[in-house]
Order: sequence, then structure tokens, then C-alpha cells
Amino acid sequence: MPMSKSVAPRTALLFHKADRFELRFCQQLNQFGGYRAVRVFFKGVSRLGDGVFWYSLMLAVIALMGMQGIQVVGHIVVCGALSVLLYSQLKSRLVRQRPFISWQGIHAHTAPLDLYSFPSGHTMNAVNFALLFSVFVPALAWLVVPFAALVAISRVVLGMHYPTDVLVGAVLGLLISSGSLLLWPGGMFA
Repeated sequence: MPMSKSVAPRTALLFHKADRFELRFCQQLNQFGGYRAVRVFFKGVSRLGDGVFWYSLMLAVIALMGMQGIQVVGHIVVCGALSVLLYSQLKSRLVRQRPFISWQGIHAHTAPLDLYSFPSGHTMNAVNFALLFSVFVPALAWLVVPFAALVAISRVVLGMHYPTDVLVGAVLGLLISSGSLLLWPGGMFA
């Protein structure tokens, strides 16, 4: 992997302290990835969380709901784009190294999509999408909420993120989706 960018000393110190504080819990979850079945399961969940699951669900909503589905998906896509913009900017500015890069005791059980871990983009999108699907298509809540939780857990088990990366990603995803619902309770394209 290429060398990382430099980061403000205060930010680097804060992440170093957080990394050390979270290391034991991070290692404990990451050890589960040593079991082949667990690793394969969470790699699958994480891969689906890259977008395949969400895009498939969007297509199904459009197919089943027609024009109303297009409006729902439009709202979700705009919030997803905002999420990607936010986490990519934060990652490039805050440059927290992924746990498997910083610690020998943490293993990468999958390939990273980029160098940095804070915040978890997978988790941000999963929580963002899960809340929006649950509000606009309540019948899907039983599916999307547990899936979002599995995506979040997968990122730590696979050695890609620290628990705080996932927690902050979840909070930011929740803020994006709930903020959009406060502004447009019926959807921005309704």
C-alpha cells in the first residue's frame, strides 16, 4: 500500500489514543475472521454492502411500486451520494490508518477499497439506506435493519475498521437520512 498522507498532529494523537483504547476489542472481533465460515459469511455481507444489495433492492422497489418507487429511490440515491461525498472527504482529511495496517495482531480478511478507515463508508451507507427504506417501505425493515447491523460488524471482523469508525459512520448515516426526512417527510421527489 502507498504511504499515507500526513495529518494534523492533534488528529494523529487523538487517533493513536483511540486506536490503543479500541485495540483489544478490535482484535477480539477480528479473531472471528480466522474461522473460514465466519470469514466467508462476513466477506459476503461486506461485498453485498458495497452496493449490490442496496441497488438490487432499489430496482425491486421501482419494479413493485412504479412511479412512487422511482420517487423513493431518487430520495435514497441523493442521500447516498451525500453520504459518499461526506465520508470520502472525511477519510481524505482525517487519514486514520486501517487497523490491519497499524497493528500486526489484526488481519485483513478482505481487500480494502481505500487506505483509510475513519469513518466507515459501508456503515454510513448501510444505516442511511436502512432507515430510508424502513420509512418509505416499512415492509422491508425486517430485512434492511439486520443487514445494516451485519455490514457494520463485518467491517471490524474483517480488519477494515475500528469500532469507532463504525459507530461514527452509523451516526453520520443516521444524521443524513433523518435530516433528509425532516426536510422532506414525504420524500424529496414526492
